Amino acid sequence: MLKGKLFCSIYKTRKKSGMYLFVDRQKGLKNLPEVLVKQFGAPIHVNDMILSPDRPLARADVTQVMDNIRNQGFYLQMPPPPDEDMFMADGHPDKPAGPDA
Repeated sequence: MLKGKLFCSIYKTRKKSGMYLFVDRQKGLKNLPEVLVKQFGAPIHVNDMILSPDRPLARADVTQVMDNIRNQGFYLQMPPPPDEDMFMADGHPDKPAGPDA
C-alpha cells in the first residue's frame, strides 16, 4: 500500500522558528544523533503525513527528504532565509543604521 512512499512525523522546535524535523513515523525520535537532539531541543509534534515522490513539498525536494529519512533516520528542514526586502524596509528593527542604509 505504501510502496515507494514514506509515512513520516514532523516536529518543530521552540528554539528556531521555521525549523522542522522529519522522521519515519514507525521509528519516531529513537536513535537520533545526540548532537541533533541537543540542538533541536524538545520536539513539538506538528503533523503526520505520507511522503510520495509525486507529491512535492513546499520548501524541500521530497525525494531528498525521503532519502535522508531512510538513510540517516531524519531530515532537518532549516528556516528560510530572511526576506531581504522586508529586512531593509524602513522601521524594521534589524535594518542597518546609517545614511546609505
